Amino acid sequence: MEGQAGLRRTLSARDLIVYGLLFIGPLAPVGVFGVLDAKSAGAVGLVYVVATIAMAFTALSYAEMSRVVPKAGSVFAYASAGLGPSAGFLAGWLVMLDYMLIPSVAYLFSGIALHALFPPIPAWAFTALAFTATTALNVSGVRLAARVGLVVLLAEIVVLGVFVVMAVAVLVTEGPVRSWSSPFTGVGGTTVGAVIGAVSVAVLSFLGFDAIASFAEETTGDSRQVGRAVLLCLGVAGALFVLQTCLAGLLAPMSPAELAAAPAEQGTAFYDVTARSVAPWLADLMKVAKAVGPAFAAMTAVAAAGRLLYGMARDGGLPRALSSVDAGSGTPRVALLSTGAVTLAVSVWAASRPDGLDVLVSVVDIGALAAFTMLHASVIGYFRIRQGSRDLWRHLVMPVAGGLVAIWIIVLAAPLAKLVGLAWLAAGIIVLAVRRNGPAGRARSTGS
Repeated sequence: MEGQAGLRRTLSARDLIVYGLLFIGPLAPVGVFGVLDAKSAGAVGLVYVVATIAMAFTALSYAEMSRVVPKAGSVFAYASAGLGPSAGFLAGWLVMLDYMLIPSVAYLFSGIALHALFPPIPAWAFTALAFTATTALNVSGVRLAARVGLVVLLAEIVVLGVFVVMAVAVLVTEGPVRSWSSPFTGVGGTTVGAVIGAVSVAVLSFLGFDAIASFAEETTGDSRQVGRAVLLCLGVAGALFVLQTCLAGLLAPMSPAELAAAPAEQGTAFYDVTARSVAPWLADLMKVAKAVGPAFAAMTAVAAAGRLLYGMARDGGLPRALSSVDAGSGTPRVALLSTGAVTLAVSVWAASRPDGLDVLVSVVDIGALAAFTMLHASVIGYFRIRQGSRDLWRHLVMPVAGGLVAIWIIVLAAPLAKLVGLAWLAAGIIVLAVRRNGPAGRARSTGS
């Protein structure tokens, strides 16, 4: 029967890394390069080195918890094990902001970008097309989605590879526009404050690598496979981000000061560098890649959100109907379609507001960072408090450092995003209280 079927172990380590890199996007820095260049006085390469190290604390915490709690649900499952069921529910509730809303952001990016390339077709039509195609892949089976995702990921990497080869050729033949050391020292020098301020934006480029942990019950390897994939995904993404931003920084025709004085130029700064210093056609090709890539990042996000809902429902935190698994495809179809419905509704809402995209991005960031904070607390709760571990580095210093990074970025977030995050947390507390005091909650507490 459908409700009795289980998730299938069909994903290899390669598939997990594909999902993670698809979610992040190999070209993620392209959209924020101008902002980071202006904020850091040109030290964009250094910014991404520091950002990768900062996110490594979170990746290590994911690796630690996925090893001992290899379950679908990710942060929900980890916080439940380390901090208790109530904390687990709230952690899952918080990360739901990330997993449930980030597909809407990605679909909007695709729709807007494709509309810019093909103006006669409205953005909503492209958004709907991307949503339909990727949702069909998700419900067809995780293995098929991973294979299609691999093709898209390879295409993005090829485009990035072409940029790297051509940019290096220009540097060899014509030399850099800025000094060779500028990606790490800045143009005319930089400051610790400037780099740290830029890092708070750069770390958001990595959001999504944690989705790998949601597929823990569908991997073909042992419980350590997820952790290794998370760390490798972060390392690969960090290396790609540093490489492409260093090359763009060396060839940038505008100085960081000029970019800072012209905010409207910051969003297209990477494309402008490519068009002016490398090749105009390559800039257009990168725009196409950045238009198609987010749709498949959304596919991964919906898949991860579906596993989150599945895990929470199976453990009684959400309606049981969400925990059913389709016997044919081996996917949590009800959870996936529910996630898709929310994604579509939010996308339509955001498209109808001039500030819809900005609000969505801010709220997604708050959800992810709040969940990261609880992840780090879970490591301490599970290993130090419950298991009595004496490994100070892995089970105290590392999670404390990672938690402080997440809290610091939350503090720097926009006031509206923090307000929405608090409102969502309050709603989660109310839902938790209602479920605990309801018949099902009382039955669980009495063991009946």
